[in-house]
Order: sequence, then structure tokens, then C-alpha cells
Amino acid sequence: MITTLAIIGILVIAILAFTNLYPSFGGNSTKSQKVGYEQSQQFKEGKFRNVKPVPEDLAFSDKLSLAYTFFTTKVPNGRPKADLIPQKIDSTDIADYSGEARMIWFGHSSFLLQIDGKNILIDPMFGTVAAPHPLLGEKRFNKEFPIAIEQLPQIDAVIFSHDHYDHLDYESVLKIKDKTNHFYTPLGVGNHLTAWGVSESKITEMDWWQETQFGNLKFVCTPAQHFSGRGLNNAQSTLWSSWVITSENENIFFSGDSGYADHFKEIGEKYGPFDLALMECGQYNQMWSDIHMMPEETAQAGIDVKAKKIMPIHWAGFKLALHEWTDPIIRVEAKAAELNINLISPQIGQEILVKDSVTTYPNWWQNI
Repeated sequence: MITTLAIIGILVIAILAFTNLYPSFGGNSTKSQKVGYEQSQQFKEGKFRNVKPVPEDLAFSDKLSLAYTFFTTKVPNGRPKADLIPQKIDSTDIADYSGEARMIWFGHSSFLLQIDGKNILIDPMFGTVAAPHPLLGEKRFNKEFPIAIEQLPQIDAVIFSHDHYDHLDYESVLKIKDKTNHFYTPLGVGNHLTAWGVSESKITEMDWWQETQFGNLKFVCTPAQHFSGRGLNNAQSTLWSSWVITSENENIFFSGDSGYADHFKEIGEKYGPFDLALMECGQYNQMWSDIHMMPEETAQAGIDVKAKKIMPIHWAGFKLALHEWTDPIIRVEAKAAELNINLISPQIGQEILVKDSVTTYPNWWQNI
């Protein structure tokens, strides 16, 4: 009995030490920062909240049951049979680019946006696993990227949607922080960046509906229906968001992670129409559909935001749910055709011209 208690005690101490000392867990808000967050309509009773009261907190037994189901359920075709091979892009092509606004997809929800002479990274997650440690998660679907991260040119701005591991990655931030001029995040997320050595002067935190000018571009932090947290005791301690990026000639929407809700229509009415909407479509389940919309809802959300075309994201990167890896794209394509909304599905690394309405994309994911 004493031996069992000793083992349990050692495990508890080890877990607490790991979560408090391992750097990838990031930083925490100070008391004075929390006082400032109280000015936000989203911050109530010490936590950030959705407009609707979701997600509901699961009982500990339910969390254990869900974790057991996830790690023991074998999903046929849950990941590609072989690593996804991205299209390659030359570093000089990126460094010297002066053409019309374009995007390069790195898989999952990560992009390089080249617009108005600026290089902007969106949710740059270049890690091998969506977890605090390489041993705690499944490897991403693509070992290689369209360009080596070290070969990226100077980055004018980085935009993060929230602090989950598949969007905000410690090692990725270390690789890009010294070549990045400025970071834009929802409220509280900047604490992770400062914990990793980014100067506070290079970070702008924003609340929902706040706008800021970045040269000739406008960034708007817009709502999402999701949640946050990187550790055992900091759930909902930072805000989550979607983003609007507007230039003189282009208008782009990035959904971040979100369940389907009324905010899409509100964003469309305030800032639409959009030339391109990057819409979450993957890692869903009926058990958590309030925070990750289903593929059919992705297509409808594209209509709600008044998108001229949508691109499904949050798929083809990691296995974080119990659906087949191609299920998102197959289902959203079918619904988009039914709703008569233009959908594009480029390969990882393929050039995406923001205002292009001509290019067609093959079903590259088939038979992989």
C-alpha cells in the first residue's frame, strides 16, 4: 500500500513538474493583466467565454473515457498511407515575389500570405506533433514543407488564432521569432510568446471586433466559437478568434477553429464579401461539434461570411479526431456543390492566388 502511494505521489510530482517547467506550455497571465481583460465582454469570472455557453465542462470520468476512446479506437484510413509530399517553392521565388496577393499552404491551418509587398504567416505550426512533447502525439502527415522554415525571408507579421498546440507551437516560434517584425494575437496569447523570448514591443493583443492598421493592410480580430488552454489549469485563460485581412484590392477571412454559430453571418455583414475564406473543416465529432464544425456547416459558413470562394483547412495535417483523413474534403465538396459555392482544394505548397477564379485543382488526396 505504501509503495503504491509512493508511486502515485512520484507520478503526480513528475506531472506537475513537467507542466510547470517544460517551456512549450508557455506563459500565464498576471493579476494586472486579468484586471485589464475585464474590459473585454468575453472575459467573465476569470475566464474567456463564448457568446453561447460552450463547450460544456466534461466530468473527469468523461474526459478519461474520451481519451481512452481516442487512443484505442483504430480508424481505417485515419491517416495517409504514406507521407504527403508538398509542392516545393524556391526561396528566391518567395523573397523576390512582387505579384498579386497569394497564399502558400503548409498543411492543417498554416499559411504564408504574400500581399501588398509583405510576408505574413498565419498560425505557423511547423512542429512534428500537435502536443507539448514529441512523444505525446502522432506525427503530422507531411515531414517536409514547401520550403524549409530556415529559408523563409524576413516575416513582416505573424497572426495567431488561439493557443492550442496544432496552431501555436513552441519550436516553430523559436525558429521564426528573430526574423519576425511583429506578432498579432487574441488577448492573452502574447504571454506564451514573451515566455519564449519574444519582446513585448513586438506583440499586439486584440479583442474581438478590434481593428488595427499594418501599413496599407487592415487586420480585424473577429469572433470564433472555441476554447483555449495549454496546461492542466489554464483552460479559457486566453481568447480565441478568427481574422479578417484587408488590403486595397483583396479581402481575406481566416476562420481559426470554430463551431458553427451566428458570428459567421455577423462577420459577413460587417466585412464581407471575401475574395477567399479559409474555413475550418476537420478534427470534428458530434461530441464536440460546438467547437469544431462539421463539413456541411463549413460550406454553409462560407455562404454566411459572403465568400466568393472557400478553402477547407484544419485537415491534411494531423489526426486529432476519429474520422478518415479524407472525410472532411469529400463531405465539404459535396455540400459546397449543393449550395453552389466555389470551393478550392490546392495541394500543400501549391500557389493560391487570392482573387483567382479560373484555376482548377485536381483531387490530389485520392489513392494516398
